[in-house]
Amino acid sequence: MNKFLKEFKDRGFFYQCTGEDNLSKLLDKEKIKGYIGFDCTAESLHVGSLLQIMCLKLLQKHGHRPIVLLGGGTTRIGDPSGKDKTRTILSEEEIEKNITNIKKILKNYLDIENPKTKPIFVNNYSWLKNLNYISFLRDIGKHFTINKMLSFDSVKIRLEREQSLSYMEFNYMILQAYDFLELNKKENCILQMGGSDQWGNIVNGVDLIKRHSNKHAYGLTTPLITLASGAKMGKTESGAVWLDKKFLSPYDYWQFWRNIDDRDVLKFIKIFTDIDTDQIEKIKDNDINELKILLANKTTEMLHGEQEAKKSEETAKQTFTDNSIGENLPSILINENELKKKMTIIDLIVLSKLEDSKSEIRRLIKGNGIRINNQVITDEKLIINKSIFIDNLIKLSLGKKKHVKVKLS
Repeated sequence: MNKFLKEFKDRGFFYQCTGEDNLSKLLDKEKIKGYIGFDCTAESLHVGSLLQIMCLKLLQKHGHRPIVLLGGGTTRIGDPSGKDKTRTILSEEEIEKNITNIKKILKNYLDIENPKTKPIFVNNYSWLKNLNYISFLRDIGKHFTINKMLSFDSVKIRLEREQSLSYMEFNYMILQAYDFLELNKKENCILQMGGSDQWGNIVNGVDLIKRHSNKHAYGLTTPLITLASGAKMGKTESGAVWLDKKFLSPYDYWQFWRNIDDRDVLKFIKIFTDIDTDQIEKIKDNDINELKILLANKTTEMLHGEQEAKKSEETAKQTFTDNSIGENLPSILINENELKKKMTIIDLIVLSKLEDSKSEIRRLIKGNGIRINNQVITDEKLIINKSIFIDNLIKLSLGKKKHVKVKLS
């Protein structure tokens, strides 16, 4: 088996592949270009997109060239795959802003120096914006049948649930297939990768290239990654795990990985770090907490750099082991005048954004789950006054995982 495909499988990336044997032989003979598409619906990607980024990184590692398709055109429509309802349509300005920021995030993971393997960034709006509708129907639409389009899960599930599916969304799979055709023509791209929910869209592209240009192309998909708890990857109780430090601090990102369920640690070291698989075999029986710190350090280092990873580890050590206030702990600033309004512990926690449900905060207080400067708070009516602060600073903690510095100005 080809080395890229072998490592793809060894790391747990593999789900389905079209023409796997032929693709393996081709990858042994030559270096190829493969792509993954990212819709630009938000200013930042989150951890749910990280597996796809790691696929591009692995492709690059084996000497192939990744293409990053930024869906400036298709974002204007919305992919129905895995969606229960029509997506909100963004303005052109919002989409362009998102594209710029997502590019920056991806450059943290991909080598942009080697001219042979550096990523090619493309925006499908460049070829979709000037499509002639009649010509497109005649040249591309003729290769698709309604019968087959209705059989794909992205359409079928919505219809079975009697949830509306707009004609605009229904066209998405044709446009994604057309993207693959355009990249095949413009960049000689012969591989599309994506999540398992993209299988139908990817197969459409492979078929379109064969019918339109009589060339061979391939599709490769990854499994749906969930946490051991069953929760969707990239989502937590406090929201999405963003890959941009404007939305999630390096320390909070580090903590997400540090607090992964024991059952997920080895799997995630394989998937979300670039530690060699042979090395992972050697360390797999190490202390689970050592492995969690390794996972947190490697994932944070990859995104935010080695210095931020070290700072995050040291902050965690100070916060949990030394019972001090870590320098890199997320912080909020409150004005001293706020204290004159008889701010309660519940008000402070809501203001800190550690928890916005007052009933949940009361439940945590009853369960000894709230601490100030490591002292358990048992009075839900506690008034926050200046005497609580030490050098205008306190550490506010919810449970074992949520901590924030509160600074007085």
